Amino acid sequence: MAKPTTSALGTQPIGPLLIKQAVPASIGILVMSLNVLIDSIFVGNWIGALGIAAINVVLPVSFFIAALGMAIGIGGSSILSRALGAGQDEKALHTFGNQIAMTLLVTVSMISLGLYFVDAIVPAFGGQGAIAPLAKTYYTIVLYGVPFLGLCMMGNTVIRAEGKPKFAMVAMIIPSVGNLLMDYIFIYLLDWGMAGAAWATTGGYLLCFAYVLYFFRSRHTSLKPKLKHFIFSRPIVKEMGALGFVTLARQAATSVTYLIMNTLLFSLGGEALVAVYAIVGRMLMFALFPVFGVTQGFLPIAGYNYGAQQWQRVRESINTAILYASVLATVVFAGLMIFPETLTSLFLSSKNLSPEGAALNAYVLEHTPAAMRWVFAATPIIALQLIGAAYFQAAGKAIPALLLTLSRQALLFIPLVYILPYFLGTLGVWLAFPVSDLLATLITGYFLRREMKRFFS
Repeated sequence: MAKPTTSALGTQPIGPLLIKQAVPASIGILVMSLNVLIDSIFVGNWIGALGIAAINVVLPVSFFIAALGMAIGIGGSSILSRALGAGQDEKALHTFGNQIAMTLLVTVSMISLGLYFVDAIVPAFGGQGAIAPLAKTYYTIVLYGVPFLGLCMMGNTVIRAEGKPKFAMVAMIIPSVGNLLMDYIFIYLLDWGMAGAAWATTGGYLLCFAYVLYFFRSRHTSLKPKLKHFIFSRPIVKEMGALGFVTLARQAATSVTYLIMNTLLFSLGGEALVAVYAIVGRMLMFALFPVFGVTQGFLPIAGYNYGAQQWQRVRESINTAILYASVLATVVFAGLMIFPETLTSLFLSSKNLSPEGAALNAYVLEHTPAAMRWVFAATPIIALQLIGAAYFQAAGKAIPALLLTLSRQALLFIPLVYILPYFLGTLGVWLAFPVSDLLATLITGYFLRREMKRFFS
């Protein structure tokens, strides 16, 4: 199986190679993040703050099911990258075939359960009060498209693992642009409200799936699995599951975070405080796109060279990725500290609002900037935590990857978000973010330093 692009992962200088891998990944993540951001702006201006809150309620559910595809993709791509680095082409093909079969099996099963328990899930994730009917409408429609999103997320990681970052970037851009165009048509022109926002999102998933399918049927890929490669291999599925569980656990932690935050903030301040977090949550998804891009670009480089036993290149890739991501995180931090009021105002409109809607908007505009500053206070240091956890995943070391990934989003944040508000009220909710970031970075730095001394010194 010819793989001229893949072999470059083991030969080109690390700095330029990381830029080559990270820039398309960053652009793709940026466009996807802008999609979510602009989608929220459209909903906020054309439907209202309750519309943003309704989408925020549904996000953890749809993200978790989509993360099943991402988990299978990243878990399998770790095996695939190392197999390509070691010259094991047949194993790479069998891994990809198993990824496709597993994604279809798992996502369709989860969607069936999600639709069956719709009336229990929406309230449990914060769809209460005036938010409930809007959230249920959005949830039901979007869920139909999530299996296609799962296949897209799986396919995107494989495209990147094969050393084709530009195609992976296009796969992320197409659904985002399509979603925004359909937002304008369905919400603004046709006045479909929340149903229009949901159909636009689902349409974006279908466009993404169409492009990924085109790529794997084209001459651009050397991964052409045959029927025999779709038969489950116990060793591959076991390793894929162990490594993919890291990604799944991270997304599950994100979903649980949304659940906890929506419920806790509703109890502290009702719909208005949930809307504040909805905007902060959008910025969490959007603002760190360059850091996540470096992390995505780092994974195939580290995995390929680990499989090829080029230890010095692995060490260099870790150090370079941390440096690049830290610089970018600091730039993001500066922007968020200086312009939070401007960013908040983008999400809301004062036109044609009822007195209740105007009061809600005023509350959100007043309280979101301070919340945003606290939530992003530790941004300059998180690059080490993200790259460190990603290294262990790329190297196929599932347990440390899992523990380090969960340290930031679950093991530290969840206890803090319950403890700190007891003493500090709403401020304690926002402080839980930077405190957990700081502690998780210290823990990851310790284990990464020990790993590098043991294997790469």
